[in-house]
Amino acid sequence: MAQPNWQNRTLWTGDNLDIMRGMNSESIDLIYLDPPFNSNRQFAAPIGSKAAGAAFKDTWALSDVDEAWHGEIADKDPTLYAIIDAAGLSHGKGMKSYLIMMAVRLLEMKRLLKLSGSVYLHCDPTASHYLKTLMDSIFGAGNFRSEIVWRRSNAHSKITKQFGPIHDTLLYYSKSEERIFHPGVRPYTRAYIEDRFKKRDEHGRYQTNYLTGPETREGESGESWRGFDPTSVGRHWAIPRSLREFLPSGGNGMSSHEKLECLYQQGFIVFPKKPGGQPMYKQYVGSGVPYQDVWAYQPNTRGVLYESDEHIDEDVKWLEAEPEKVGYPTQKPLGLLNRIIRTSSNKGDMVLDPFCGCATACVAAEKFGRQWIGIDLSPVAATLVKSRLKEEMGLFYDVHHRADIPHRTDLGKLPSYKTHKHTMYGKQEGICAGCLIMFPFRNMTIDHIIPQSKGGSDHLDNLQLLCGACNSMKGTRSQEEFIAQLKTAGMRQ
Repeated sequence: MAQPNWQNRTLWTGDNLDIMRGMNSESIDLIYLDPPFNSNRQFAAPIGSKAAGAAFKDTWALSDVDEAWHGEIADKDPTLYAIIDAAGLSHGKGMKSYLIMMAVRLLEMKRLLKLSGSVYLHCDPTASHYLKTLMDSIFGAGNFRSEIVWRRSNAHSKITKQFGPIHDTLLYYSKSEERIFHPGVRPYTRAYIEDRFKKRDEHGRYQTNYLTGPETREGESGESWRGFDPTSVGRHWAIPRSLREFLPSGGNGMSSHEKLECLYQQGFIVFPKKPGGQPMYKQYVGSGVPYQDVWAYQPNTRGVLYESDEHIDEDVKWLEAEPEKVGYPTQKPLGLLNRIIRTSSNKGDMVLDPFCGCATACVAAEKFGRQWIGIDLSPVAATLVKSRLKEEMGLFYDVHHRADIPHRTDLGKLPSYKTHKHTMYGKQEGICAGCLIMFPFRNMTIDHIIPQSKGGSDHLDNLQLLCGACNSMKGTRSQEEFIAQLKTAGMRQ
């Protein structure tokens, strides 16, 4: 795990691919990205709004550079290549271009995440199904956690030959099983509590619930206790997590029957009054219902995710009815980002938003004690985040605005790249990585695949041999631009 090679509260203006390539590996705890959706629309902030001047075209056309990127993906990840190619065949060249753009950036995001990190990709039904297959390939299908449906509006007038589209999708993946995850709860309504939790004791209101789970089990969880046999009714003892706080050391080291006896002696187990019944446990109200994968409507970009005003945590009350709109196209509410940041990061963690726009994720991260960085092509993003933080927290002076490319510091002390020439000549079998023609050793020159001016390092993995003519042609271009130029010139198939 590397230390970040940037300061907290850094906002970059530039291409996020170049900037992420210059960032240290495993230095990010949480990534939220709200990229263009390939919606075939053009967005612009209204004149007179705080975001005036912010605009982007969400239309994609396949270019030579895209094809070169696709060729690089084919060499490194044939499965990912096949997914993108299939999407192009079924949905057209525009979708193929869009997915290539996303794939090369998602590969960098995976490198940047710590093992305990997570990523939330915000999209809509236009490309969500294709993006999920990309993320399955890049992050691993086993690291898929949730497909969250966010109901972004209350109603939609677009009801002609379809149902009104009122939701977006968030694809939630982790880097590994070690992920940070603190799921919150939605408070119960007062009516629900009064209807269901009618009994009360010294611990509070409760209802009775089954102490057994479906299906039989081998071992003590399936054996009789105090005359009750769960196996005879096709069930087994299943002690709920909510009662663990009443057991010594949370029940660690205790057998099923020992836990049952301990809870019974404390009065948490209720025996049936009628023959044939099964023991029940006291289920107390608790703090609410754990969040599920459908998230509620947030009117007027004000960010409240709760269905009642009871049990709202003190550190989120600032969200209530707080006006947020700054006029930025596709702005998302603070309440949405609040839930993501609090669920999948800890205080002090580093949050990255590589398509930060008006920097809602950065503002939410600041509110809840996280470190953050944002990247956006538009200079308007830098102006907006400074303005928003100044208004809300007085942090105008502490935002670091950069337009350069960071240089990685996590690779250790590297030898001069010139010492690798013999190794690379053997690895490439004397063939130029540009025109693919064989040359004598003396005619080959060392080139940085990702140019040093765009954050490329002297690491062997970032070096290749080119003939003199190809090296002159490439200059400071990216590898993808260089390959596209070779194909245009007829020097490469």
